[in-house]
Amino acid sequence: MRCAVVTAERATKNADDDGCTGDAAARAAPPQNAPPEKAAPAPGPLPRPLLRSAVELYLDLHAHPELSGHEHRTAGRLAARLAEHGCTVTRSVGGGHGLVGVLRNGPGPTVLLRTELDALPVTEATGLPYASTVPGVMHACGHDLHIAAVTGAVELLAASRDGWRGTVLVVGQPEEETLSGARSLLEDGRLYERFGVPDAVLAQHAAPLPAGTLAHAPAGGPPLMAGSIAVEAVLHGRGGHAATPHLNLDPVLMAAATVLRLRTVVAEETVPAEQAVLTVGSIRAGERGNITPDHAELSLTIRAFTEPALDRLVAAAERAVRAEAAASGAPRPPAFTVTARSPALRPDPALTARVRRVHEALLGPARVLDLAGSAATEDFPHFAAGGVPAAYWMLGTTGAGPWREARAGGDPVPPNHAPGFAPDVRAALPVGITALAAAARQVLDPGPAGDRETAS
Repeated sequence: MRCAVVTAERATKNADDDGCTGDAAARAAPPQNAPPEKAAPAPGPLPRPLLRSAVELYLDLHAHPELSGHEHRTAGRLAARLAEHGCTVTRSVGGGHGLVGVLRNGPGPTVLLRTELDALPVTEATGLPYASTVPGVMHACGHDLHIAAVTGAVELLAASRDGWRGTVLVVGQPEEETLSGARSLLEDGRLYERFGVPDAVLAQHAAPLPAGTLAHAPAGGPPLMAGSIAVEAVLHGRGGHAATPHLNLDPVLMAAATVLRLRTVVAEETVPAEQAVLTVGSIRAGERGNITPDHAELSLTIRAFTEPALDRLVAAAERAVRAEAAASGAPRPPAFTVTARSPALRPDPALTARVRRVHEALLGPARVLDLAGSAATEDFPHFAAGGVPAAYWMLGTTGAGPWREARAGGDPVPPNHAPGFAPDVRAALPVGITALAAAARQVLDPGPAGDRETAS
């Protein structure tokens, strides 16, 4: 999919020309039924140096993706940008590449802005001039866009200290794609013990929605994202020569039968109205066609919207794996290991309503959408443990051309995790920057100017 952004210079110009955060946003009025808020009025166009800097960071990160657990360069780029904007940065939080930037501006509330650092084991097929230079690795989920947006938001906040009071925590989270990074930061890194429990946690995520729009979970609706369990299973066979199958026990055949059996688990364990997904995403066995291997490995994920459903499905999946191994006469029981778990994502209703009103004032109500629950999953809910209010919204990334073509029956828009996933940066990034900064200001205390405005 062709992207209109080729250089930082061009992207900066187009962002201004398209009015992504310009006059249209400045003219947008809040809905009539919105109660008084302490947020500042919608900003005008982003300063050109700020937008150019954010775009340049995005292009660099997109070209140099790093897999989960290996985000050293990415963390370094984020740390450097945060330091430039006045943050005190702590690296290696949680024992990995996690980092925390702290921007203090007097007494007041604390807001945490989360961004992810890792990329995916996907071979990029966008044809972009700034495509990944790392074979087999791609920012196919938009984490590079999230990083660029959070640095732009911090720069906006740092440049407007007279309009707010409090503390901004920026968390660069590694290993989101493996659902292990958030817990590592919170438990191993003692995030809240060291840096304080925030009054609110905010995050946004790239999505194949029209670029220049945002989407929130509607009030009273289902969770925004499903909970998930990741499992690694190892099936044991008896290796040998491919010419003597009667002397071997083929774990590849055992794995094939197991996958087919696993595909029936959701239908058998859930009522028709209950949403759940079980996916076997990886099978690894053997090296050569003339050798029967001695084991096969399966990687699977289970997704559902309630904890009881997740428990029920993972128990059924384990029964299926063990039963197929026993039916095949495996020399020993299979290994079945839960490697990560994350609850369903349920944004705080009150905080979400406040943030949504700010976004509607920023962009206009027509560009702030409702989003039904998705079977996608996140480890972001761990940051809300203990009752910390959390708001989470989707950031549209699909350009107008591809969106119109898809709506007219053309090729579907490449979704997250696809080789062709290519955000329209010129439209999405400015909105991501201003949406995050405006949401943060909604949590922080107004500065002297805000106090005078309220008094008047």
